[in-house]
Amino acid sequence: MTRVLPVGLVSLAGVVLFSWPFLGTDLAASTPAWALMLTCVAALFLVEVGTRQLDSRAIALLAAIAALDSAARLAVIVGIGGFNPIFFLVLCAGFVFGTSFGFMAGALSILVSALISGGIGPWVPYQVFALGWVGVAAGVAGRWRSPSPGLRDVLLLAAVGGVMGYVFGALMDVTDWVPAFRGNPTLGWMPAMTPATALLHFARFYALTSLAYDSFRAAGNVVMVLALGAPVLAALSRFRSRLTFEVVRT
Repeated sequence: MTRVLPVGLVSLAGVVLFSWPFLGTDLAASTPAWALMLTCVAALFLVEVGTRQLDSRAIALLAAIAALDSAARLAVIVGIGGFNPIFFLVLCAGFVFGTSFGFMAGALSILVSALISGGIGPWVPYQVFALGWVGVAAGVAGRWRSPSPGLRDVLLLAAVGGVMGYVFGALMDVTDWVPAFRGNPTLGWMPAMTPATALLHFARFYALTSLAYDSFRAAGNVVMVLALGAPVLAALSRFRSRLTFEVVRT
């Protein structure tokens, strides 16, 4: 329970950012989304370092994953639909190293790639939480992983990747739904909407505008995990075994 508490608390801030349209209120223009996101990521990182869950080798691995993911994202500027390889390493890292590491792998991958590409804007804090939660979902699934990764682990992670491909797209659609379809009587957002009506309108919006697009992302995640998951999970598991030790009293 104590291991998931930090990332759970950090995620609450992200939930607030994404949930406001379903509460019938406008998000204030002065909302410090960037400051909130950076504070949450920094706080989680410091907690993990302070509790010795992250040492210098784990930090180096985290930096390497963020760098590789940034390069992969930049290499596929325009993928097939919503597909982008940035999800693959985040899924694998979360599956092997757990929820907190998975969240930081996703968050840092987005931040580094945004800085490198110059794609910095109000959407980045939302992307950070959304991709961070991809790593968290993989970390939750990783609690049932085998000591030596096998076919069952690859299939489990592929299923997580497929589901989270849609979840990531739906989360990011929240940021487009309100300004793009504001006031539409059948699928747009309007102030003072009830949560049930807002969810219904958003479901229609997502089905009409993004479901097919996100299917390419989900399918791409599944294909990448099935094709490359076994060797990457095995390599990360070996690295993880070198980062852990047990104190035996004599």
